[in-house]
Amino acid sequence: MNSLRRAATLGAVTALSLTLVPLSPSSANHARVPGPVNAANTYGWGKHVWQDDFVGPRKRIWTVSAPGAGNARTQHGMLTLNTGRAGNVVATLKGAGHAVGRWEIRLRSRQYTAAATSYRVRTELVPAAGRPQNCGARDVALESYRLGTNRAHFYIRNLPDLESAARHGMNLGNDRWHTFAVEVTSSHIAWFVDAHVVSTERRSAALSGVPLTVRFAMVGEPGRRMNVSRMQMDWLRYHTLRKPNTRSIAAPAPTAGRSGATC
Repeated sequence: MNSLRRAATLGAVTALSLTLVPLSPSSANHARVPGPVNAANTYGWGKHVWQDDFVGPRKRIWTVSAPGAGNARTQHGMLTLNTGRAGNVVATLKGAGHAVGRWEIRLRSRQYTAAATSYRVRTELVPAAGRPQNCGARDVALESYRLGTNRAHFYIRNLPDLESAARHGMNLGNDRWHTFAVEVTSSHIAWFVDAHVVSTERRSAALSGVPLTVRFAMVGEPGRRMNVSRMQMDWLRYHTLRKPNTRSIAAPAPTAGRSGATC
């Protein structure tokens, strides 16, 4: 009987000691890992008021231009823009757009060959609802980068040919996920990469004030043979400005210049 009691006591002590063993640093960090990190949950924007998570067939809210072998379709919960060997593939969100707000995407890209010219991966806010496009003279880029490079470009353009532009070095290798966001207000525009503010423009001349919508594009070079490539979006979200940023958005101002993109 005493041996049974001693065994039970030893088992209880062993179990208690196991519960008191601290987690290793890696285990502790894993236990505290939050959900996906993005600008919205880092800067306290609150719940998005609209999103497309690209589940199911491509929705009719998208207008697609994909001449030749290119196409735009949903697959595995992502909007995928596939290119051929030439031409642009473009998907533009229909609707009235918004003059101010916050837009964020989760994006990855890939090129399958490297012998020819590389496509440029680009997400922009463009004038919505049939407004004049002015050859891109009022566009805002969430990101623009050439496949095979490791530098993303950002810009805001306004008439007649004004441009404020910045760039950010990062790993843009095949299938590397990143989040890109932009906040447009009546007094500033700020760009975010992977939940970090990278540039903030406060010069009023840069802001057009027109309602904007989202355009995804794989941009080729006319007359050039291009590398077959793709861009994939996991989600697109729109947030209002109702909640102020919970962190500072102080960041270097983009460089003011001329775009040359007007018509």
